[in-house]
Amino acid sequence: MKKGARKKILIVGAGEAGRMVAAEVAAHGELEAEVVGFLDDSPQLAGKKVLALPILGRTVELESVVAQRGVDDVIIAVPSAPGYFVRCMIKHCRKAGVPFKIVPGVREIIKGDVHIEQIREVRVEDLMGRESVDLDLESAREILAGKTVLVTGAGGSIGSELCRQIARVGPRALVLLGRGENRIFDIEDELRSAYPSLEIKAYITDLRDGDRTTRIVQECGSDVIYHAAAHKHVHYMERDPAEAVVNNVAGSINLIKAAEAHGVSRFVFISTDKAADPHGVMGATKRLIELYLRARTRASDRGCRFITVRFGNVIGSTGSVVPLFLRQIRRGGPVTVSDPRATRYFMTLREAALLVIRASVIGVGGETFILDMGEALNILEVAQDLIILAGYEPETEIPIVVTGLRDGERLHERLVAADEELVPVGEEKILLARSSASVPDGLEEEIEKLIALARKGRTKQILEGIAALIPAFGAPDESPDGPQSCTGQ
Repeated sequence: MKKGARKKILIVGAGEAGRMVAAEVAAHGELEAEVVGFLDDSPQLAGKKVLALPILGRTVELESVVAQRGVDDVIIAVPSAPGYFVRCMIKHCRKAGVPFKIVPGVREIIKGDVHIEQIREVRVEDLMGRESVDLDLESAREILAGKTVLVTGAGGSIGSELCRQIARVGPRALVLLGRGENRIFDIEDELRSAYPSLEIKAYITDLRDGDRTTRIVQECGSDVIYHAAAHKHVHYMERDPAEAVVNNVAGSINLIKAAEAHGVSRFVFISTDKAADPHGVMGATKRLIELYLRARTRASDRGCRFITVRFGNVIGSTGSVVPLFLRQIRRGGPVTVSDPRATRYFMTLREAALLVIRASVIGVGGETFILDMGEALNILEVAQDLIILAGYEPETEIPIVVTGLRDGERLHERLVAADEELVPVGEEKILLARSSASVPDGLEEEIEKLIALARKGRTKQILEGIAALIPAFGAPDESPDGPQSCTGQ
C-alpha cells in the first residue's frame, strides 16, 4: 500500500455480518480504509450491489480479485461458516499474499452489532469445523452455589478450567487436588487473585492413597466432585498397563468409595472418546470406570449421582496434538503426523469445562453424556492449516513427517461404542450415549482382581483381565476408511 493511500478492504460474505463490517469501516474515517466490495457465493447476489458496494465474485475468485483491485486486507465475515470454509479462505489469502482477519461468531453478533475492535486474527478454534458451544453456566448455581466443590487434577488443563468456571457461580469452597505442586500453586494463586472472598483449599496428594483420599473428602465436607485426574498419554499407558490400572482405575475407585461414604451428592467423571470400544490400555481404564459407575448407580443406596462425560481432543490441553504442532512450527519443523488418513474430534477447553458442569446439572445418575463435536478433522489437514495460520507454507517452509500410529492409537477415534445409541436430551449440543448392554456380572470383584494384578506388575494377566471385561479391547481397528459420525448417522 502506497504511503498516504487508503487501505483497500475486501469482505468475504455479503450477509448481515459482512454488511455490519462495511458500515463500521465507513463510519470510522480514522481507519483510513475503504471497502472495495464483497465476495459471496449466493447466486442471487451475483453482479449486484450491497450497501452500494459491488459483489466482485465468488469466494474461489479471491486471488484474482485481490490482484485486480489492489486489496490490502481481507475480512472473513461468514460467522456461521464451517471450518473447512475458513481453512479454504485462509489458503486463498496466503496464495494472494494478503493479510486476513475474521469477525466474531454468531453468538457475539446476537449479543451486539459487530464493531471494528471485535474483528480479530483467525484463531485455531476457528478451524474446528463449527462454532464453539456456549452452554448456560447460570443453571449451575442451583447445584454449586454455596456448596463445597472438589476438583481432582485441578492443576491440569481441563481441571484448572473447571476451577475457573466453577468459581464464577459462587461455591462456598473450592477444593483443589493434584500431584503436581507447581501447577496446583499456579491455579490456586490465580483463583485467589480473581476471587479473594472464595475459600480455597489445596492438597498435594495422590488418589492411589485411599485413606488420605477419604480423609480429604470427609474433612472438606465435599458436596460435588469433578474427577479430572488421570494418566492420559496413550503410548505411555500402552507400555505400562500396571501404572495405567493402578492410577486410572484404583485411584478413581478410591475417590468413588470416599464419595459414597461421605455424602457427596454428585460425582462427575471425565472420560474420553478413547473409552468407546477401547483400542488401547488408556481408553480401557476409562471404560472400566464408566462401567463401574453404572454398577454403583445400580447398587448404591447412598444417593450419590454418578455421571460420565465423554469427549475428544481438547485444543490447548497439555500434551494434545494442537499445542504439539504449534511448538513444532515455532521450532521450524518438522511437524509430525501419525498417519495422513487419521482423524480426531476437537473442542476448546472452555467448551469441555462448560459441558462437564452442565452435565452435572442435568444428570440424574448413570448417564454418559457426549458433546456433539461436529465432523472429525483430518490430522494432516490440521497440521497444514496451522502451518498456514502461522504464516508459513507447508512442506516448502515447514516440513511434515509421517511417523506412523503409536502404540494403542487408532486411525479414527469414535465417541460412541457399538452397543450404544445417541439420544437427544433436549440440550444444545449435548447427547446421551445409551447402552443396550448390561454391566457384566461380578464387575466390581473382577476389577479388584485386576488392580491386585497391576500392583504386582503382571502385564500379561492385566491385558487378559481387561479383555475379559471389555470384549472390544485390543480388537483390530474396524473403521479404516473414515471416522464415525458423532451424531451417530
